[in-house]
Amino acid sequence: MSSRVLPERPLPGHAVCLDLRTAGHGPGPVAGAYGAEAEAAVRAALDAPQPAGERRFLVVDAADRLVAHQLLYERLSSYGPAHIVCLAVGARGERTVSRSLTLRPPAAGILWVFDTADDGVPGEAVLRPLVDVLSTPEVFDAVLRALGEVVHGVAVPAVRVLEHDLTDEARARAWRQAVEGLTGPEVPATGGVFAEQLPGALALLLDEGVPRSLSGHHWLPPRGRAGARLAACEEALGDAVDGYERVRGAAGLLTRVGRTVDLPGDVERVTEELARFRAAVADAFGAAGGTRLTAEHRGLLRDRGVELPEMPREISRTGIVPALRDHTHDLIAKGLPLRSVAARLAALSARTAPVGSAARLARLDAICGPERLRRLGGRHPFTAGGSRPAAFAVTGLLALLAGVWPVVGWVLGPAVGVLAAGLAHLALRRRPNRSPDGRIDGGGATGAAPRLFGGLVGGLAGAALGQFLGPPAWAGALAAALSTTAVVLLALRDWSRAVDDWWARADPEAAGRILREIQALVVTTAVHDWLFAEVRHHCSAGAGAVARLLRALAATADAHGQPYAPHESSDRTETAPPPSPDGGAASWSWEDWEDDETDTWSDLDDEPPAGASAPSHHRPSSPGDAFDPFDGPGASDPYCASDPYGTSDPYGTTAPYGTTAPYGTSAPYGKAPGAAGGPPPPSGPAPGWLERRYGDGGPALVDTLVGDLVAGTVLILDRCWAGIERDPGATVSAVHEQRLDELLAETRLRLERDVAASPPPAYDDLRDREGLAALAAFTDRSDRPDAARLTGVAPDAVARLLLAEDDPGRTVALCGPEHLRLLSHDPLAARQVRFVPEAMRRGAAGDDVWRGTAEDVVWTGAGRHAGILRLVPLRADVVNTVRAEEAGEP
Repeated sequence: MSSRVLPERPLPGHAVCLDLRTAGHGPGPVAGAYGAEAEAAVRAALDAPQPAGERRFLVVDAADRLVAHQLLYERLSSYGPAHIVCLAVGARGERTVSRSLTLRPPAAGILWVFDTADDGVPGEAVLRPLVDVLSTPEVFDAVLRALGEVVHGVAVPAVRVLEHDLTDEARARAWRQAVEGLTGPEVPATGGVFAEQLPGALALLLDEGVPRSLSGHHWLPPRGRAGARLAACEEALGDAVDGYERVRGAAGLLTRVGRTVDLPGDVERVTEELARFRAAVADAFGAAGGTRLTAEHRGLLRDRGVELPEMPREISRTGIVPALRDHTHDLIAKGLPLRSVAARLAALSARTAPVGSAARLARLDAICGPERLRRLGGRHPFTAGGSRPAAFAVTGLLALLAGVWPVVGWVLGPAVGVLAAGLAHLALRRRPNRSPDGRIDGGGATGAAPRLFGGLVGGLAGAALGQFLGPPAWAGALAAALSTTAVVLLALRDWSRAVDDWWARADPEAAGRILREIQALVVTTAVHDWLFAEVRHHCSAGAGAVARLLRALAATADAHGQPYAPHESSDRTETAPPPSPDGGAASWSWEDWEDDETDTWSDLDDEPPAGASAPSHHRPSSPGDAFDPFDGPGASDPYCASDPYGTSDPYGTTAPYGTTAPYGTSAPYGKAPGAAGGPPPPSGPAPGWLERRYGDGGPALVDTLVGDLVAGTVLILDRCWAGIERDPGATVSAVHEQRLDELLAETRLRLERDVAASPPPAYDDLRDREGLAALAAFTDRSDRPDAARLTGVAPDAVARLLLAEDDPGRTVALCGPEHLRLLSHDPLAARQVRFVPEAMRRGAAGDDVWRGTAEDVVWTGAGRHAGILRLVPLRADVVNTVRAEEAGEP
């Protein structure tokens, strides 16, 4: 069977194509082998999925074997009513066609095609575009209806077709850019992941916050070990602060309060209790861990004073995978390629991976390590009185003022100095860094000696000055009172400042900050390392699984989606040469045969005389081969050893469309040239009725392909979420990579068939439609750009062809001049089908071009061909109908 005529894998919804021309020919074993091959082709066609209630079959067969293949045609209707259009290939010498009752309208019709005898145009180059056009469901139905209106349901087609396509270089470039747009470059998994960029369930795992429902929970109850240590530490800190407040005032210096308050002991007790609390917390951190919180872990923590609540309502294990799916869809919706999305998910996996509470010990050491405890329990000296020269000068000045009282000043002046020295000494004895029992003493200095010496010197100098000046008694008394008051106030000021300075250097209140930090660390650990351990593990494993899957899909796309090399030997022309007026493919008119009196009906059974036409080169290549009128020396293998449409049976023993899934099992990816994954089929010379126009790709081509690939990838991911929910750590199944292979094959097939103007096949088996709502722009690919924006070729030529008057001369009959007498005399008996892909009139580019188009135009959903298909009926006595009892076995 000719694989060069049939499409390698028709688009979903198109007619199923099969070629029976070689079935049953040849002697004995050869005929049996071909018959088995024909049976296999029919079975594969029957197994091919088709839309519900629609069964279309386009059969290419030899015109002289229609009756012999009656059972094969009947078998096509074995699964229910079927519509059949038979493309009967006739030899030059044939003058009649016989068909069985199975091929009668309205369920079936026959298009009788003869060799056009174009120089250098192989038969497959004529049949392949015709098969592509007729397999389109809209054209198939229109042709079948038209055949039902002509005599016997048999007609000879006259065709004029325009083909809009891409150059090989443009197609390769667009495919390469589309695959690169899908996969993206390699990205390291070190990008920042922020909580505000994630869904709520994932954000809770990242920001180390506490769910609102747990904000009032008591994590360290007082009755527990850690809670008791915490309470003791807080009590010791409270005692130290209370003692500090009592000592720092005048009472601490002038009364016995300073003798009863043991500030060094309180600070020491704070340090010891803080160390015990830290040890209890460290013990709890080291006791529980792992990726799942069990009842045993809860018991261990309870014994150590940590009380865990139940899982908060804000997060659960079952909500992680849906949140991951939403996050993945959100990243894809932003236009990130697969590897960039994988890098974000890998970073999320690293951030959410549970590390266990033991890993928090380092943070605990940073908060309350041995060095900080040593610094907190250190002994700091008590210093008061400021600098010694200043103390000497100030005390001397005050003593001088007290000594100016005549006679009495000799006593009052030095007495002020003694008072200042005495207060300084009292401050030294009642210093706050010394325990009442002397067990703890940080030492100190208050500057009593400089004050004594300064007071004595100043007092004597003041007495001498007063004796010399002789001020009144009241002035001396006032000066002495002021000096004494100043000495006392300065001593109290120096005491308070010195106590505050020592307290600040000892910093016992740092223990309170340490306690709060440790409690916050305990809460964070309890929530994220214990309560959320299983959820974090599930999220990390799930994000890692999706990241690995996306990287595997990207690698698959890179490995199997490489652009093919342009076919250098293809002979593509912008416009096909005009048909020869003398050739068999010339335009025909009703006057051609009416004015010809040399041909008579008596010649119908005779071969044309030698020299009347070009000698036919179409003969069997061997006795066992079937006679194929389109199989001459120039067409025996027009593509040499590289068959662009696969092997002799493009589907083998399997269904031509694979499974019912949109990207079901198909032929091995990239094996056959011309199939998805291989080089494009060389166009070869075009028949005279086919005008080819090639573009360099429109502005929407790459974006459309990327959108189709992304939508298909999202659908592939839709099948993975349930597996990730069950076992996030499972290895990536090769079936997903196979589905991507099939997605690439299907997308490239549509790129080959109609430049991706047709949408991808509908996929109704979504597991979670609501989860894909955010990606409606990606998953709904029904809104396609117009063909001009895809191919870069304007539709003007197609519009002019359709807007032209109904002129039969514009079409080319697929028969030779010797067959014109077989056609009907009635011009009104012919039927005409105008067809244009819907993509050619979509968008603003075609609004004005298509204005005034004939109402009978058939707008097709797919394909790159547009044109006119005229069905010319045959004379009544040319078609013979054979009944079942006459047909025999095939």
